[in-house]
Amino acid sequence: MTALALARSWRPKTFSELVGQDHVVKALTHALDQGRLHHAWLFTGTRGVGKTTIARIMAKALNCTGTDGSGKMTSEPCGKCPACMEIDAGRFVDYIEMDAASNRGVDDIAALLEKAAYAPSNARYKVYMIDEVHMLTNHAFNAMLKTLEEPPEHVKFILATTDPQKIPVTILSRCLQFNLKQMPVPLIVEHLEKVLAAEKAAYEVNALRVLAKAAQGSMRDALSLTDQAIAYAAGKVTEESIRNMLGTLDDAYLIRIVDCLIAKDGASLLAVANEMGERSMSFSLALQDLSSLLQKIAAAQVVPESVLEDWPEAVEIRRLATQLTKEEAQLFYQITITSRPDLSLAPDEQAGFAMTLLRMLAFRPGSSGGGGTTPASSAPPLASASRPISALAPAAKTVVPAAPAVMPATTKSVAATTPVGDPANRPDWHSLMRQLPVKGLIQQLAFQTELQEWKDSAAGVKATIVTPMPQLASEASIARLAEALTTHFGKPIKVVIEKGEVEGKTVAKVDAQIHQEKRMNAEQMIAADPFIQQLEKEFGAKVVGGSVKPL
Repeated sequence: MTALALARSWRPKTFSELVGQDHVVKALTHALDQGRLHHAWLFTGTRGVGKTTIARIMAKALNCTGTDGSGKMTSEPCGKCPACMEIDAGRFVDYIEMDAASNRGVDDIAALLEKAAYAPSNARYKVYMIDEVHMLTNHAFNAMLKTLEEPPEHVKFILATTDPQKIPVTILSRCLQFNLKQMPVPLIVEHLEKVLAAEKAAYEVNALRVLAKAAQGSMRDALSLTDQAIAYAAGKVTEESIRNMLGTLDDAYLIRIVDCLIAKDGASLLAVANEMGERSMSFSLALQDLSSLLQKIAAAQVVPESVLEDWPEAVEIRRLATQLTKEEAQLFYQITITSRPDLSLAPDEQAGFAMTLLRMLAFRPGSSGGGGTTPASSAPPLASASRPISALAPAAKTVVPAAPAVMPATTKSVAATTPVGDPANRPDWHSLMRQLPVKGLIQQLAFQTELQEWKDSAAGVKATIVTPMPQLASEASIARLAEALTTHFGKPIKVVIEKGEVEGKTVAKVDAQIHQEKRMNAEQMIAADPFIQQLEKEFGAKVVGGSVKPL
């Protein structure tokens, strides 16, 4: 006789056997015990978390008659009465499971609702379980609205879906909705230990952790993988056999990769990638595991107690958390998760994986030298790029402390707060415009002007300025600019704006010239960098023109 799959033989038959869905079990058992039953339930969640299982347990709870045949509705079905046994065997006539993926039309739903009008043949309730209900057509949903809202007393509906967003709100509003959780890795491991102990199969706990991670929150997937693992190992279920079966990466490879990044050792990084290729490992899963490791390292840097002692790699995570900076951990994590979609575009997965490792090495924060740099972020190039500032914007003759953002017009002592010299003299317009507390269009106007004349008199100051963009100089803008100047200097200032070309000393032009020089400097440094030249030579890499942006 063929043995049943673990996922079937270990399917929970009562609420007490259900794993990981305590919030749902609590609500349903209380409703059953108190006799306060709704007529329609909707269970949502990913595959393999117990939607169909709960529906079958509910059907048994509603129709259980007890071992003596006189029992009532209960939250603890006996499992021995005809109703319980027939539901477990899949042949109970009043429990109907319907797959909406293959019966999604209005005719299918109409036939189901027509049968619902008849009383159950040998049960308290006729229970309809519609799986993947989101697959029904709009017409099918509309056809069941009335019956779902006011079904016959003897009918209960249980709907299940992996995609509740596709269900119309008119259906959602007629159901009690329960969101089933994904199974956490420790819970899956604990359950697999019980299963393997009962099956008398030897195992390593670390092997079960690998299986639990591969199941991605699904207990059914975990049990199916365990079935496969028992057959593959032909004896003891070991971590090595599981990793070989799944093609997953040994933690030792991940640790080596991070150590090579810390040491800036590009040759060793490529060697690790070659070893993985020789073992036919999944590079997509490798990036997934690497991102998981980096997430744990980043968490350990901020919350050291987040590292659990039962993790096999706990010691290494603590060590790496002290050797990587927080910025490096964050950047490496971001590169790993954003590079996974690129694997399908690479010449092959190994090449794509190798380029991901080289990218982490090349753009390591604050790195310098040939081992892996981002030249535009190095301190010396930025310093040299910023030198022309002094030539484009001459320093004021008198340097005094900066003015506060707002100065009352009644302030008499101006010289102590004026950053560009005595207002009786011609001010440094470039520096003055940067310091004015103006935003938006007023700031844009200020940045596009050059001082032509500064006339000071007892009545105040008349400032004549030139701008190549008169469209910015509305009456309101001029008035607000004059108001800001008046507040800054503590005396009335009248602003007169004339249209004309400037000599390149507006804030906007100076900033543009500085940015252009920085960009050219950064491009030259990128082109001259030995590591970039090596990438161009060995991999045919090419720096996209205009893509380099100085920091």
